[in-house]
Amino acid sequence: MKRSRTILNVQQLRIERGGTVILHDITWRIQRGEHWAVLGANGSGKTSLLSAITGYLMPTAGDIELLGNEYGQADWRDVRCLVGIVSSALRQQMADTEPALNTVISGKRAVIDLWKPASTVDRRAALRILKTIECEHLAKRPWAVLSQGERQRILIGRAMMARPQVLILDEPCAGLDPAAREHFLQFIERLARQRNAPCLMLVTHHVEEITPAFSHALLLHEGRILKQGRREDVLTSASLSRTFGSKIKLTHQAGRYALRVTARPGKVM
Repeated sequence: MKRSRTILNVQQLRIERGGTVILHDITWRIQRGEHWAVLGANGSGKTSLLSAITGYLMPTAGDIELLGNEYGQADWRDVRCLVGIVSSALRQQMADTEPALNTVISGKRAVIDLWKPASTVDRRAALRILKTIECEHLAKRPWAVLSQGERQRILIGRAMMARPQVLILDEPCAGLDPAAREHFLQFIERLARQRNAPCLMLVTHHVEEITPAFSHALLLHEGRILKQGRREDVLTSASLSRTFGSKIKLTHQAGRYALRVTARPGKVM
């Protein structure tokens, strides 16, 4: 049976809580082979959108279909096993004494900490993943002595243990120094270009974190989509000025972006 080309199909998604509309009629489609960057200021709705997609926030209206599963029809606990998530919040939950190999193994069932010894099969699979994420040398190293960049790679390995078809990177560079951030982004670029790589969704405030592998972009502002599509069409000075509410000059060189704010917030209409 041929797999559908559609990874995610969101139609007229609306989320309202306590009389406040958090997301306004979001329509968004991701096709197989695409990698997306999602940008927006604080409070733009990025977290709510991710929570709705992964089934942690119930929509007020609209439809969500993820990997052929319709929200309300499928058991979203099973669907979540097909989606890996890497976030700074998850990074803070790991035990200081846990070796990196065990952290990766724990991703098979999306648990924190292993409550029984891992099987030989799982250990071998985790070692192969550590090699894939260029962290084989960290297998026995405890969480407490890993650098922030190493921790982010290990969490990606943990997500990959369940063989996800979608990998969500929720502000993965938060807390990384400039050098560590660049090394991590270069790693993400290599990961995205591997054969059978999962669909990547990068959620960020920073255009500098969008590497060439990300083919598409979505801009959120006050719970609405301002623009979406191929990144060369979406990422412009004008669209980012509207997204962040300031006059922005965007530059592009060698597949990477940089921006400069040229006016105080509140001056863009």
